[in-house]
Amino acid sequence: MSITSSATLAAIIDHTILRPDATEAEVEQFCVEALQWNFAAVCVNPLNVPRVAATLAGSAVRTCSVIGFPLGAAPTDLKRRELEWVIAEGAGEVDMVISIGTLKSVGAGPIGEEVGILKAACGSALLKVILETALLTDEEITAASLAAKAAGADFVKTSTGFTQKGATIEAVALMRRTVGLEIGVSASGGIRSFAEAKAMVRAGANRIGTSRGVALMREARF
Repeated sequence: MSITSSATLAAIIDHTILRPDATEAEVEQFCVEALQWNFAAVCVNPLNVPRVAATLAGSAVRTCSVIGFPLGAAPTDLKRRELEWVIAEGAGEVDMVISIGTLKSVGAGPIGEEVGILKAACGSALLKVILETALLTDEEITAASLAAKAAGADFVKTSTGFTQKGATIEAVALMRRTVGLEIGVSASGGIRSFAEAKAMVRAGANRIGTSRGVALMREARF
C-alpha cells in the first residue's frame, strides 16, 4: 500500500497512549483526537478500556488494548483471562506480547500454541502479535512471524515501544516478506515523523502504532 492522502494515513494509525502516568483526561483527549481524525484505533492499557469503548461507541474507531504487556512474561492462561476481560469491556483489537525468553530458549513452537489459544478466545476481535523485534535475530523474527501467521494472528507487530529500540525498516520488510500479504504488519515504537511513517509503509507496514498520530497528520499537510 501507499499513503496517497490524509485519509489513507489516518486509516492506518493506532493512536497509542500506554504511558504508566497517563491520566484519564489524557486518555479522553486521545479519543477525541481519534474521532476528529478518523484513526483506526485508540490503543490503551486494560484499565482504560471501558472508558475508551464508551467514548468511541457508535464510531468507526476501534478500542484496542494490550495484554501480557510490556514483557510478555506471563503464563498463557493469564494472558487469555486478560484478553477475555478487555474484549468483554469493549476492545475490538488486542495486542499481545510473546514470551521472548521462550522463543529464544526453545523456539517458536510454544509461541504458535499460545497465539492459537488467544486467537480462539478473540471472537470477532483482531489479534496483533508483538514480537519485540529489537531483541530478536532475523531468524527469530522469521520463526515467530511464521508461527503467529499459522496460528491465525491478524497482524504481526514490531514493538511495544518499551525497550531500547522500536520499529525499523529492516524488521518491517522482513516481517512482510515472511508473512506475505495474507495478514497485516504493524510498525510500532519510535515512529515520530511523517517521513518515518511513510518509510514503514513502503517497507510493508499497513498499520502504524504511535503516540504522535496528530503530529503526523499535521506534518503530512495533504
